Amino acid sequence: MGKFFWIYILASQRNGTLYIGVTSNLIKRVWEHKENSSGFTKKYNVKKLVYFERHDNNESAINKEKLLKFWKRKWKLDLIEKFNPKWTDLYTEICQ
Repeated sequence: MGKFFWIYILASQRNGTLYIGVTSNLIKRVWEHKENSSGFTKKYNVKKLVYFERHDNNESAINKEKLLKFWKRKWKLDLIEKFNPKWTDLYTEICQ
């Protein structure tokens, strides 16, 4: 099995400030945001994992990340609502 890459969205709260990122280690990266928060995620308290998506290669993940960053806010909120209607912090789910 090959290495996967992940697109993820963190939120400060439901309909709050959003952060979109890409990583090859989703658990580690979200933990870093939660524990070692600095910059944007610290300033806006963006630590809640509300969306993630697996990609088979780095290029695909980076292209999707760039696309999502240019989406209208409503489209991003709709994506999260469809994937995670309660805006639950999915970090514990990915750690299992």
